[in-house]
Amino acid sequence: MADHSPSISTSKQKAQPKPNPKPNPESTDRPLSAPRRRQAGAMAFWTYLTISVGLLSLLLSPFLSPRDQHSWFLSLPPDLRLHFSQGKLIKIHPSYQIPFRVFAVESSPAEFSETVLLVPGLACNSFSFRHVMSALRSHGVRAVAIDMPGSGFSEKPRVPGSFEDVFAQIKENGIFWAFDRLVETGQAPYEEIRARKNFSPYGPAEIGFVIRKVIREMKLGPVHLVIHDAMLGSGANFVASYPSLVRSVTLLDSSAGLPAFPYWAVGVPVVGRLILKSPSFFTKLMRLCCSRSIDMPAVEHQRLLLLGKDGRKGVVDMAKALNYSFDLRQWKELDGLKEMPIQLLWSNNWSDRWIEEGRQTASALPEGKFTYHSGGRWPQEDNAKEITERIVEFVTSLPKTIRMIINEPSEDLEEKVLVNSGSLHQHEHGYQFGPSLGMYGLGQGFMG
Repeated sequence: MADHSPSISTSKQKAQPKPNPKPNPESTDRPLSAPRRRQAGAMAFWTYLTISVGLLSLLLSPFLSPRDQHSWFLSLPPDLRLHFSQGKLIKIHPSYQIPFRVFAVESSPAEFSETVLLVPGLACNSFSFRHVMSALRSHGVRAVAIDMPGSGFSEKPRVPGSFEDVFAQIKENGIFWAFDRLVETGQAPYEEIRARKNFSPYGPAEIGFVIRKVIREMKLGPVHLVIHDAMLGSGANFVASYPSLVRSVTLLDSSAGLPAFPYWAVGVPVVGRLILKSPSFFTKLMRLCCSRSIDMPAVEHQRLLLLGKDGRKGVVDMAKALNYSFDLRQWKELDGLKEMPIQLLWSNNWSDRWIEEGRQTASALPEGKFTYHSGGRWPQEDNAKEITERIVEFVTSLPKTIRMIINEPSEDLEEKVLVNSGSLHQHEHGYQFGPSLGMYGLGQGFMG
Protein backbone atom coordinates (compact mmCIF):
# COMPACT_ATOMS: atom_id res chain seq x y z
CA MET A 1 0.00 0.00 0.00
CA ALA A 2 1.01 3.38 -0.74
CA ASP A 3 2.17 5.50 2.15
CA HIS A 4 -0.16 8.45 2.41
CA SER A 5 1.60 10.12 5.46
CA PRO A 6 2.34 13.69 4.79
CA SER A 7 5.95 14.41 3.83
CA ILE A 8 7.97 17.17 5.43
CA SER A 9 10.14 19.17 3.10
CA THR A 10 13.87 19.39 3.72
CA SER A 11 13.80 23.14 3.81
CA LYS A 12 11.36 23.10 6.68
CA GLN A 13 13.54 20.68 8.66
CA LYS A 14 16.43 23.14 8.78
CA ALA A 15 16.36 25.63 11.64
CA GLN A 16 16.07 29.19 10.57
CA PRO A 17 19.19 31.21 11.45
CA LYS A 18 18.71 33.79 14.18
CA PRO A 19 19.40 37.35 13.23
CA ASN A 20 22.64 38.84 14.62
CA PRO A 21 22.01 41.18 17.55
CA LYS A 22 22.60 44.82 16.92
CA PRO A 23 25.86 46.03 18.42
CA ASN A 24 25.56 48.05 21.62
CA PRO A 25 27.62 51.20 21.20
CA GLU A 26 28.12 51.44 24.96
CA SER A 27 29.71 47.96 25.22
CA THR A 28 31.98 48.20 22.22
CA ASP A 29 35.68 47.65 23.14
CA ARG A 30 37.74 50.68 22.37
CA PRO A 31 41.54 51.00 22.45
CA LEU A 32 42.84 52.83 25.50
CA SER A 33 44.04 56.34 24.90
CA ALA A 34 47.74 57.14 25.33
CA PRO A 35 47.32 58.84 28.75
CA ARG A 36 45.26 55.88 30.04
CA ARG A 37 47.84 53.40 28.76
CA ARG A 38 50.61 55.31 30.53
CA GLN A 39 48.60 55.43 33.73
CA ALA A 40 47.86 51.71 33.54
CA GLY A 41 51.53 50.99 32.88
CA ALA A 42 52.55 53.20 35.78
CA MET A 43 50.14 51.43 38.11
CA ALA A 44 51.44 48.01 37.06
CA PHE A 45 55.06 49.18 37.37
CA TRP A 46 54.63 50.56 40.86
CA THR A 47 52.56 47.60 41.97
CA TYR A 48 55.37 45.18 41.19
CA LEU A 49 58.10 47.56 42.35
CA THR A 50 56.42 48.38 45.65
CA ILE A 51 55.82 44.73 46.46
CA SER A 52 59.41 43.83 45.52
CA VAL A 53 60.99 46.67 47.48
CA GLY A 54 58.73 46.02 50.45
CA LEU A 55 59.89 42.41 50.59
CA LEU A 56 63.52 43.46 50.15
CA SER A 57 63.12 45.99 52.96
CA LEU A 58 62.07 43.23 55.29
CA LEU A 59 64.84 40.91 54.17
CA LEU A 60 67.69 43.43 54.06
CA SER A 61 66.80 45.71 56.95
CA PRO A 62 69.11 43.90 59.39
CA PHE A 63 72.04 44.52 57.03
CA LEU A 64 71.20 48.16 56.23
CA SER A 65 70.40 49.37 59.70
CA PRO A 66 72.40 52.18 61.37
CA ARG A 67 73.50 49.69 64.00
CA ASP A 68 75.38 47.72 61.34
CA GLN A 69 77.21 50.84 60.15
CA HIS A 70 77.95 51.77 63.73
CA SER A 71 79.51 48.35 64.28
CA TRP A 72 81.65 48.85 61.18
CA PHE A 73 82.86 52.19 62.51
CA LEU A 74 83.74 50.77 65.92
CA SER A 75 85.74 48.00 64.21
CA LEU A 76 88.07 50.56 62.58
CA PRO A 77 91.58 51.08 63.98
CA PRO A 78 91.87 53.70 66.75
CA ASP A 79 93.78 56.20 64.61
CA LEU A 80 91.02 56.21 61.98
CA ARG A 81 88.37 56.81 64.64
CA LEU A 82 90.53 59.54 66.16
CA HIS A 83 90.85 61.16 62.75
CA PHE A 84 87.08 61.22 62.42
CA SER A 85 86.64 62.70 65.90
CA GLN A 86 88.89 65.60 64.91
CA GLY A 87 86.76 66.63 61.93
CA LYS A 88 83.14 67.40 61.18
CA LEU A 89 80.36 66.44 58.80
CA ILE A 90 78.98 69.18 56.58
CA LYS A 91 75.52 68.77 55.09
CA ILE A 92 75.30 69.45 51.36
CA HIS A 93 72.02 70.53 49.75
CA PRO A 94 72.70 70.36 46.00
CA SER A 95 70.06 70.98 43.37
CA TYR A 96 68.40 67.88 41.87
CA GLN A 97 69.98 65.67 44.53
CA ILE A 98 69.12 64.24 47.90
CA PRO A 99 71.07 65.98 50.71
CA PHE A 100 74.16 64.16 51.95
CA ARG A 101 77.13 64.88 54.22
CA VAL A 102 80.84 65.26 53.49
CA PHE A 103 83.65 64.97 55.99
CA ALA A 104 86.27 67.69 56.47
CA VAL A 105 89.08 67.93 58.99
CA GLU A 106 91.20 70.90 60.04
CA SER A 107 94.66 71.23 61.54
CA SER A 108 95.61 74.79 62.45
CA PRO A 109 98.13 76.60 64.65
CA ALA A 110 97.11 79.18 67.22
CA GLU A 111 97.87 82.00 64.78
CA PHE A 112 97.90 81.81 60.99
CA SER A 113 97.43 84.00 57.95
CA GLU A 114 97.22 81.44 55.13
CA THR A 115 94.90 78.46 54.63
CA VAL A 116 95.67 75.44 52.47
CA LEU A 117 92.71 73.35 51.27
CA LEU A 118 93.66 69.81 50.22
CA VAL A 119 91.49 68.04 47.62
CA PRO A 120 92.45 64.32 47.61
CA GLY A 121 92.47 62.35 44.37
CA LEU A 122 90.46 59.36 43.25
CA ALA A 123 90.04 56.73 46.02
CA CYS A 124 92.16 58.92 48.30
CA ASN A 125 90.92 60.72 51.41
CA SER A 126 91.79 63.22 54.12
CA PHE A 127 93.45 60.58 56.31
CA SER A 128 96.04 60.03 53.59
CA PHE A 129 97.13 63.69 54.05
CA ARG A 130 97.45 63.47 57.83
CA HIS A 131 101.25 63.91 57.79
CA VAL A 132 101.07 66.85 55.37
CA MET A 133 98.44 68.55 57.52
CA SER A 134 100.48 68.13 60.68
CA ALA A 135 103.60 69.48 58.96
CA LEU A 136 101.72 72.49 57.56
CA ARG A 137 100.48 73.32 61.04
CA SER A 138 104.05 73.20 62.38
CA HIS A 139 104.97 75.77 59.70
CA GLY A 140 102.22 78.13 60.85
CA VAL A 141 99.77 77.32 58.03
CA ARG A 142 96.18 76.20 58.55
CA ALA A 143 95.41 72.98 56.68
CA VAL A 144 91.98 71.59 55.79
CA ALA A 145 91.30 68.36 53.90
CA ILE A 146 88.03 67.09 52.42
CA ASP A 147 86.79 63.58 51.81
CA MET A 148 85.20 63.66 48.38
CA PRO A 149 81.61 62.36 48.14
CA GLY A 150 81.60 58.59 48.45
CA SER A 151 85.19 58.46 49.79
CA GLY A 152 86.59 58.22 53.29
CA PHE A 153 83.99 59.24 55.87
CA SER A 154 81.83 61.19 53.42
CA GLU A 155 78.46 59.82 52.47
CA LYS A 156 77.78 58.53 49.00
CA PRO A 157 75.24 60.71 47.15
CA ARG A 158 72.03 59.01 46.12
CA VAL A 159 71.45 59.41 42.42
CA PRO A 160 67.83 60.44 41.80
CA GLY A 161 65.97 57.63 40.09
CA SER A 162 68.38 54.85 40.99
CA PHE A 163 67.20 51.72 42.77
CA GLU A 164 68.89 53.01 45.94
CA ASP A 165 66.88 56.22 45.68
CA VAL A 166 63.57 54.41 45.14
CA PHE A 167 64.40 52.00 47.97
CA ALA A 168 65.16 54.89 50.33
CA GLN A 169 62.08 56.85 49.27
CA ILE A 170 59.75 53.93 49.98
CA LYS A 171 61.45 53.24 53.31
CA GLU A 172 61.15 56.89 54.28
CA ASN A 173 57.69 57.74 52.91
CA GLY A 174 55.89 54.42 53.21
CA ILE A 175 55.15 51.53 50.93
CA PHE A 176 52.24 53.32 49.19
CA TRP A 177 54.20 56.52 48.46
CA ALA A 178 54.21 55.87 44.69
CA PHE A 179 50.45 55.37 44.58
CA ASP A 180 49.87 58.56 46.58
CA ARG A 181 52.02 60.50 44.14
CA LEU A 182 50.10 59.05 41.21
CA VAL A 183 46.72 59.96 42.72
CA GLU A 184 47.77 63.47 43.78
CA THR A 185 49.64 64.59 40.67
CA GLY A 186 48.38 62.22 37.97
CA GLN A 187 52.02 61.50 37.10
CA ALA A 188 54.05 58.48 38.06
CA PRO A 189 57.32 59.26 39.89
CA TYR A 190 59.27 57.01 37.57
CA GLU A 191 58.56 59.41 34.66
CA GLU A 192 60.32 62.16 36.60
CA ILE A 193 63.09 59.71 37.44
CA ARG A 194 63.59 58.78 33.81
CA ALA A 195 64.29 62.39 32.88
CA ARG A 196 67.20 62.54 35.34
CA LYS A 197 68.76 59.14 34.72
CA ASN A 198 71.91 60.55 33.06
CA PHE A 199 72.67 62.92 35.94
CA SER A 200 75.79 62.22 38.05
CA PRO A 201 76.40 63.76 41.49
CA TYR A 202 80.14 63.33 40.90
CA GLY A 203 80.40 65.72 37.94
CA PRO A 204 82.85 68.68 38.00
CA ALA A 205 80.11 71.23 38.74
CA GLU A 206 78.71 69.11 41.59
CA ILE A 207 82.15 68.59 43.16
CA GLY A 208 82.81 72.32 42.80
CA PHE A 209 79.60 72.99 44.71
CA VAL A 210 80.80 70.70 47.51
CA ILE A 211 84.17 72.51 47.77
CA ARG A 212 82.46 75.88 47.88
CA LYS A 213 80.07 74.67 50.59
CA VAL A 214 82.98 73.47 52.74
CA ILE A 215 84.76 76.81 52.37
CA ARG A 216 81.59 78.63 53.40
CA GLU A 217 80.68 76.42 56.35
CA MET A 218 84.20 76.33 57.77
CA LYS A 219 84.78 80.04 57.13
CA LEU A 220 88.00 79.43 55.25
CA GLY A 221 87.91 82.41 52.88
CA PRO A 222 90.47 82.61 50.07
CA VAL A 223 92.42 79.36 50.16
CA HIS A 224 95.56 78.00 48.59
CA LEU A 225 94.05 75.03 46.76
CA VAL A 226 96.05 71.79 46.44
CA ILE A 227 94.53 69.49 43.80
CA HIS A 228 95.72 65.89 43.84
CA ASP A 229 95.62 63.21 41.16
CA ALA A 230 92.49 62.89 38.99
CA MET A 231 90.59 65.72 40.69
CA LEU A 232 92.19 68.17 38.27
CA GLY A 233 89.04 68.70 36.19
CA SER A 234 86.71 69.14 39.17
CA GLY A 235 89.13 71.34 41.11
CA ALA A 236 89.87 73.50 38.09
CA ASN A 237 86.14 73.88 37.44
CA PHE A 238 85.72 75.21 40.98
CA VAL A 239 88.58 77.69 40.50
CA ALA A 240 87.06 78.94 37.25
CA SER A 241 83.63 79.31 38.87
CA TYR A 242 84.81 81.03 42.07
CA PRO A 243 88.25 82.56 41.39
CA SER A 244 87.85 85.06 44.24
CA LEU A 245 87.80 82.18 46.74
CA VAL A 246 91.19 80.90 45.59
CA ARG A 247 94.54 82.52 46.38
CA SER A 248 96.74 80.04 44.50
CA VAL A 249 96.65 76.56 42.96
CA THR A 250 99.08 73.69 43.47
CA LEU A 251 98.75 70.64 41.21
CA LEU A 252 100.11 67.60 43.02
CA ASP A 253 100.75 64.91 40.41
CA SER A 254 97.39 65.93 39.02
CA SER A 255 96.17 64.70 35.64
CA ALA A 256 92.58 64.53 34.43
CA GLY A 257 92.99 61.40 32.33
CA LEU A 258 95.43 59.24 34.31
CA PRO A 259 94.22 58.46 37.85
CA ALA A 260 96.73 56.51 39.91
CA PHE A 261 94.32 54.18 41.66
CA PRO A 262 93.21 51.19 39.53
CA TYR A 263 89.47 51.79 39.84
CA TRP A 264 88.83 49.51 36.86
CA ALA A 265 90.07 46.53 38.91
CA VAL A 266 87.95 47.10 42.00
CA GLY A 267 84.96 47.95 39.81
CA VAL A 268 84.66 44.44 38.43
CA PRO A 269 81.79 42.60 40.16
CA VAL A 270 82.93 39.92 42.60
CA VAL A 271 86.60 40.41 41.61
CA GLY A 272 86.72 43.92 43.06
CA ARG A 273 85.26 42.71 46.32
CA LEU A 274 87.81 39.89 46.49
CA ILE A 275 90.65 42.37 45.93
CA LEU A 276 89.52 44.48 48.86
CA LYS A 277 89.05 41.37 50.99
CA SER A 278 92.70 40.38 50.48
CA PRO A 279 95.11 42.65 52.42
CA SER A 280 98.20 41.22 50.73
CA PHE A 281 96.84 41.59 47.19
CA PHE A 282 95.55 45.10 47.87
CA THR A 283 98.96 46.10 49.24
CA LYS A 284 100.67 44.93 46.07
CA LEU A 285 98.15 46.84 43.98
CA MET A 286 98.69 50.06 45.94
CA ARG A 287 102.47 49.81 45.72
CA LEU A 288 102.28 49.06 42.02
CA CYS A 289 99.99 51.98 41.14
CA CYS A 290 100.10 54.66 43.86
CA SER A 291 103.18 54.57 46.10
CA ARG A 292 106.03 52.08 46.11
CA SER A 293 106.97 52.71 49.75
CA ILE A 294 103.58 53.21 51.37
CA ASP A 295 103.57 51.44 54.73
CA MET A 296 101.29 48.57 55.65
CA PRO A 297 99.12 50.44 58.20
CA ALA A 298 98.36 53.17 55.66
CA VAL A 299 97.37 50.57 53.06
CA GLU A 300 95.15 48.82 55.57
CA HIS A 301 93.40 52.08 56.45
CA GLN A 302 92.68 52.75 52.79
CA ARG A 303 91.40 49.21 52.31
CA LEU A 304 89.04 49.40 55.28
CA LEU A 305 87.57 52.73 54.17
CA LEU A 306 86.99 51.38 50.67
CA LEU A 307 85.49 48.18 52.00
CA GLY A 308 83.06 49.85 54.38
CA LYS A 309 80.04 52.02 53.46
CA ASP A 310 80.28 50.77 49.86
CA GLY A 311 83.31 52.97 49.20
CA ARG A 312 84.25 50.81 46.22
CA LYS A 313 81.12 51.84 44.32
CA GLY A 314 81.72 55.49 45.20
CA VAL A 315 85.19 55.33 43.64
CA VAL A 316 83.89 53.71 40.46
CA ASP A 317 81.06 56.26 40.13
CA MET A 318 83.52 59.11 40.65
CA ALA A 319 85.85 57.69 37.99
CA LYS A 320 83.02 57.50 35.47
CA ALA A 321 82.19 61.18 36.00
CA LEU A 322 85.75 62.51 35.58
CA ASN A 323 86.40 65.00 32.79
CA TYR A 324 89.02 63.06 30.83
CA SER A 325 89.07 65.64 28.02
CA PHE A 326 89.88 68.59 30.27
CA ASP A 327 92.09 71.17 28.51
CA LEU A 328 94.45 72.84 30.97
CA ARG A 329 95.71 75.41 28.45
CA GLN A 330 92.22 76.70 27.66
CA TRP A 331 91.34 76.74 31.33
CA LYS A 332 94.27 79.03 32.16
CA GLU A 333 93.09 81.55 29.53
CA LEU A 334 89.72 82.07 31.21
CA ASP A 335 88.90 85.43 32.75
CA GLY A 336 90.13 85.72 36.30
CA LEU A 337 92.71 82.93 35.94
CA LYS A 338 95.45 84.54 33.88
CA GLU A 339 97.05 86.03 36.98
CA MET A 340 96.36 83.05 39.23
CA PRO A 341 99.61 81.77 40.85
CA ILE A 342 100.09 78.09 39.96
CA GLN A 343 102.61 75.50 41.10
CA LEU A 344 103.19 72.00 39.75
CA LEU A 345 104.68 69.32 42.01
CA TRP A 346 105.55 66.20 40.03
CA SER A 347 107.19 62.85 40.69
CA ASN A 348 110.47 62.37 38.83
CA ASN A 349 111.02 58.69 39.62
CA TRP A 350 107.71 56.99 38.90
CA SER A 351 107.87 56.16 35.21
CA ASP A 352 109.01 57.67 31.92
CA ARG A 353 105.42 58.03 30.84
CA TRP A 354 104.52 59.93 33.99
CA ILE A 355 107.53 62.23 33.68
CA GLU A 356 106.47 63.02 30.11
CA GLU A 357 102.94 63.72 31.36
CA GLY A 358 104.43 66.23 33.78
CA ARG A 359 106.35 67.97 31.02
CA GLN A 360 103.20 68.29 28.92
CA THR A 361 101.32 69.69 31.89
CA ALA A 362 104.08 72.22 32.52
CA SER A 363 104.06 73.29 28.85
CA ALA A 364 100.34 74.05 29.16
CA LEU A 365 101.12 76.33 32.12
CA PRO A 366 104.28 78.20 31.11
CA GLU A 367 103.78 80.86 33.81
CA GLY A 368 103.50 78.27 36.56
CA LYS A 369 106.26 77.11 38.89
CA PHE A 370 107.32 73.54 38.07
CA THR A 371 109.13 71.42 40.67
CA TYR A 372 109.97 67.72 40.81
CA HIS A 373 109.74 65.66 43.99
CA SER A 374 111.11 62.23 44.85
CA GLY A 375 107.85 60.61 45.96
CA GLY A 376 105.32 58.52 44.07
CA ARG A 377 101.86 59.22 42.61
CA TRP A 378 100.58 59.53 46.19
CA PRO A 379 103.53 61.52 47.58
CA GLN A 380 101.63 62.50 50.73
CA GLU A 381 102.17 58.92 51.92
CA ASP A 382 105.86 58.43 51.13
CA ASN A 383 107.30 61.97 50.98
CA ALA A 384 105.12 64.23 53.11
CA LYS A 385 108.00 66.35 54.39
CA GLU A 386 109.24 67.39 50.95
CA ILE A 387 105.71 68.06 49.70
CA THR A 388 104.95 70.24 52.71
CA GLU A 389 108.13 72.25 52.30
CA ARG A 390 107.33 72.96 48.63
CA ILE A 391 103.78 74.05 49.48
CA VAL A 392 104.89 76.31 52.33
CA GLU A 393 107.65 77.86 50.22
CA PHE A 394 105.18 78.64 47.42
CA VAL A 395 102.41 79.95 49.69
CA THR A 396 104.69 82.22 51.73
CA SER A 397 106.28 83.65 48.57
CA LEU A 398 102.97 85.29 47.65
CA PRO A 399 101.65 88.57 49.13
CA LYS A 400 100.21 87.98 52.54
CA THR A 401 96.41 87.77 52.74
CA ILE A 402 94.76 89.94 55.37
CA ARG A 403 91.10 89.36 56.06
CA MET A 404 88.63 92.05 57.07
CA ILE A 405 85.03 91.70 58.20
CA ILE A 406 82.58 94.38 57.16
CA ASN A 407 79.18 94.03 58.82
CA GLU A 408 76.33 95.00 56.53
CA PRO A 409 72.55 94.60 56.91
CA SER A 410 72.05 91.46 54.86
CA GLU A 411 71.23 87.82 55.43
CA ASP A 412 74.87 86.93 54.98
CA LEU A 413 77.85 89.01 55.91
CA GLU A 414 79.58 90.41 52.88
CA GLU A 415 83.19 89.41 52.92
CA LYS A 416 85.85 91.71 51.62
CA VAL A 417 89.45 90.64 51.48
CA LEU A 418 92.30 93.10 51.63
CA VAL A 419 95.30 91.79 49.77
CA ASN A 420 98.74 93.35 50.14
CA SER A 421 98.21 95.55 47.08
CA GLY A 422 95.69 97.56 49.10
CA SER A 423 92.70 96.98 46.85
CA LEU A 424 89.42 95.52 48.04
CA HIS A 425 87.91 92.58 46.21
CA GLN A 426 84.31 91.66 46.93
CA HIS A 427 83.61 87.93 47.05
CA GLU A 428 80.52 85.94 46.30
CA HIS A 429 79.68 85.31 49.97
CA GLY A 430 80.88 86.53 53.32
CA TYR A 431 81.77 84.41 56.29
CA GLN A 432 83.03 85.45 59.63
CA PHE A 433 86.63 84.37 59.97
CA GLY A 434 87.75 82.99 63.26
CA PRO A 435 89.23 79.98 65.01
CA SER A 436 88.53 76.36 64.26
CA LEU A 437 84.89 75.28 64.31
CA GLY A 438 85.72 72.79 67.05
CA MET A 439 86.27 69.09 67.51
CA TYR A 440 83.58 66.59 66.65
CA GLY A 441 83.50 63.06 67.92
CA LEU A 442 81.12 60.16 67.90
CA GLY A 443 78.38 62.17 69.53
CA GLN A 444 77.41 64.05 66.38
CA GLY A 445 75.56 61.20 64.77
CA PHE A 446 77.87 60.05 62.01
CA MET A 447 76.06 56.75 61.84
CA GLY A 448 72.59 58.19 62.19
